[in-house]
Amino acid sequence: MSEVSQLIELMGTKIRLYFKGEQAEKWIDEACVMLRHYEQVFSANNKDSQLFSLKTKAVNQPIVVDRELYELIKIGKEHSLTTDSFLNIAIGPLIKLWRIGFKEAKVPNQEEINNVLGCLDPANIILDDERNSVFFAKKGLEIDLGAIAKGYFSDKVMDFFKEKQPVSAMIDIGGNLLVYGESPRNSLDWDVGIQNPFLPRGHSVAKVKIRNQSVVTSGIYERTFEYNGNKYHHIFDSHTGYPVSNDIVSLTIIADKSLDCDIYTTKLFGLAPKNILETVNKIDGLEAIVITVDGQFAVTGNLRGRVTMA
Repeated sequence: MSEVSQLIELMGTKIRLYFKGEQAEKWIDEACVMLRHYEQVFSANNKDSQLFSLKTKAVNQPIVVDRELYELIKIGKEHSLTTDSFLNIAIGPLIKLWRIGFKEAKVPNQEEINNVLGCLDPANIILDDERNSVFFAKKGLEIDLGAIAKGYFSDKVMDFFKEKQPVSAMIDIGGNLLVYGESPRNSLDWDVGIQNPFLPRGHSVAKVKIRNQSVVTSGIYERTFEYNGNKYHHIFDSHTGYPVSNDIVSLTIIADKSLDCDIYTTKLFGLAPKNILETVNKIDGLEAIVITVDGQFAVTGNLRGRVTMA
C-alpha cells in the first residue's frame, strides 16, 4: 500500500489529488491524464476545444460533441430552466461583456446589457440525445460551463478512484473538495475549513465534518471589480444583466456529488438567506452554510453538531 499526493496546475487553477491504497502513484497519474483530457474538451478559451467550437459552428448546424461534454450541457440546461434558478449555462455573452476577474473588466452601459439579454435563454440550446449533438437556435448564444464543470470533473475522477478501492482519496479543484474513505489523520471524518469571507484566503470562519462528501463555496469576495466607488462581483443575474444583489456574501453546499454542490451554490445564490435554508432543508442529501454581508452565520438543520466555529 502506498500514499501519494500531487499538485498540478490546469484549467487556470490548482488541483490537489490524494490517494492511499494499492498502486497509488499509477492511479494518480491516470487521474492527471483524465483532467488534461477534460481541459482540452471543456476549455472555454482554447480555440481547439469542442466547447469553444460551439461558439462559431453550432448556430449553423448541430455539432456532435463528446458524450461527457454533452452530458454536462444537458444537466446544466435542465437546471438552468427551473423556476427561479440563478444558474444559466447560456450566460456566456454576459460574462464576456463584464469580464470581471480579468484586467479588461468594465461596467457596461445599459444599451450593451440590453443587447446581450436576448441571447441568454437556455431554451435556445437544442440537444439531440441520439446523436449527442448541440444546436443554437439563437445567434449570439454562448455556453459557459464555468459554474459547474469543476464539480463534474471532480465526480468523474473520484468515480475512477473508487474503482481502485482506496483506503482514502481526495480531489480538490480550486476549492471544489471531494473526499472518500478515512481522512489522512486516520479518522472517519474529514475536517474542512470554511473560508472567512471577510479575511484573506486561508482564514477559516468554521470547520465542518464530512464523510464521503463534497464541499463547495461560492462567494462574492474574491473576483470583484471596483468602479466609481461601487464594487461588482462575478455572480450574475441573467434576468437583469447585473451581479446578483442580495444579503449573501458566501454560500457553501455539502452533498455526495461535487456537481450537485456546484449546481446549488449557483442556482440558489440569488435567493434571500431564509429562502436558501428552507429550500435546502427540503432536498435530501443536501446541506448548506450561509454567511450574510453583515456577518451572520447560519446552517441547515442536518448540519448541527458537525460545524465548529473557528
